[in-house]
Amino acid sequence: MGKYPEIEAKMEKRIDNLAGEFKTIRAGRANPSVLDKISVEYYGTMTPINQVGTISSPEPRLLVIQPWDASLVKQIEKAINKSEIGITPQNDGKMIRLTFPPLTEERRKELVKKVKKYAEEAKVSIRSIRRDAIEIYKKQKKDGEITEDDMKNIEKDVQKLTDDYIKEIDKITSDKEKEITEL
Repeated sequence: MGKYPEIEAKMEKRIDNLAGEFKTIRAGRANPSVLDKISVEYYGTMTPINQVGTISSPEPRLLVIQPWDASLVKQIEKAINKSEIGITPQNDGKMIRLTFPPLTEERRKELVKKVKKYAEEAKVSIRSIRRDAIEIYKKQKKDGEITEDDMKNIEKDVQKLTDDYIKEIDKITSDKEKEITEL
């Protein structure tokens, strides 16, 4: 961390959130993280699927969910059907198989749009963090706690931080778009 650890921590957290959002967008391969936001009721508590069984990927386009409690198979199937991952689960009574179809060109374009939307939201959030930080320093300047020169340096430094994090967003967005568009 540099001179502004609080600001950097907030921006870093936003980048981490974006990376997490990107993980839930499936490219053509089977990725267990698409199930991260799906929960089932287990002993009266909504519990993520990855905490009620084993998730494996025996083939590049196949996920297998093996619940520790076989009575959950139906609930897991329902939860996946209700989610927006766009894959129909196959239930054999003991486990659930999710076969990931190859992405159509149209679906790839939709996913790229979604990625760009998430990236734009992250950029807005980073700029908002910058604006809030600058406001705090402007108040300190007004109250005589820092000088005009300090204020100019702070604005320059915070803008550089903002630019760096925006570049980071552009990089991970570009990587995710490549992952989606490669056949």
